[in-house]
Amino acid sequence: MTTRRGFLKSTVSSGIMFCTCGLLDAAHAQQAVAGRHSPVRVGGKRVRTIDTHAHCYFHESLALMGAEAQDVVPQTKGVPEMFIPADDHAAVTARLAAMDAMGIDMEVLSINPFWYKKDRNTASAIVKLHNQKFADLLAAYPRRFAAFASLSLQYPDLAVQELQTAVQKQGLRGAAIGSSVNGEDFSNPKFYPVWAKAEELGAVLFIHPQSQPELKTRYQGNGWLSNTIGNPLDTTIALEHMIFEGTLDKFPGLKILAAHGGGYLGSYAARSDHSCFVSPQNCDAQILLKKKPSEYLRDIYVDALVFTPAALKFLISQVGIDRVVLGTDYPIPWERHPVDQIFATSLTDAERRAILGGNATALLNLTA
Repeated sequence: MTTRRGFLKSTVSSGIMFCTCGLLDAAHAQQAVAGRHSPVRVGGKRVRTIDTHAHCYFHESLALMGAEAQDVVPQTKGVPEMFIPADDHAAVTARLAAMDAMGIDMEVLSINPFWYKKDRNTASAIVKLHNQKFADLLAAYPRRFAAFASLSLQYPDLAVQELQTAVQKQGLRGAAIGSSVNGEDFSNPKFYPVWAKAEELGAVLFIHPQSQPELKTRYQGNGWLSNTIGNPLDTTIALEHMIFEGTLDKFPGLKILAAHGGGYLGSYAARSDHSCFVSPQNCDAQILLKKKPSEYLRDIYVDALVFTPAALKFLISQVGIDRVVLGTDYPIPWERHPVDQIFATSLTDAERRAILGGNATALLNLTA
């Protein structure tokens, strides 16, 4: 019989299938104070829960940005919790307590690229610092953290070296990349050496968007549209270019994980199947894709950060149950109860185990 976490059992009677956010928050708060992490069980079996979408920063790398550092950290809730160097016991303890409160066993940390416009030496210094800090954190807390490396992607030859070092020597699981590099899309052949190295290493490329500066004026106004609309749109554009330009055909073994449910692609992918029929003038007849554009969705991993059970069910129907992993965007408080969201969705026990940790374990080549 499928159960929720033990700490919820002590707060909500077994006859209640759904509870209010207030009750959930109280239960999670009690667990955080108690400093314990009750195992998540599905069908009586222990499940390791893995959050593939969690962020952090390091003060030293921000200092290397000079005056631009003030533009790096987002103006959101959760920013103080971003800084978790391995030698800051209080910060790490607070992060672990927050993970415990959400029922998360392991976070896969990443840093959204903010150095793509910097010169080679500065970008290299930032990336070197990030990846070493990650390696230190993983060495100190191997059961609780994994990480995606940073890359100087504006210098592809350097990025290849950084990726190889990060994966083979520092134990990182791949790399976090933006959705483009200074206006250049990932389908540009200049990036092929990086994709080839990632494919060779079996490294995951975690695509995290950063909105589009050219639409800054239209995003102004109420609602933080640059993120609410802009971020999913940015991911969608990045993936569509990699599909239509044949990049995914050139690198069929590439492991791509797209944030925020993969953007809007999953909800309207079928439209892409008709575009070149309706307007062949806007398509390149020399690019012959190996399958329909929408079918490439089944080659891409996405996180489950789509907020409702109905949206999650539809996403699974589009990408496949084996392509969905847990993601929270922590410490930005988009999803404070990720495990409960999976339990609230009509899924089989096997499907819940897959999303909560099984898929991520396989994708990231983690020890079972």
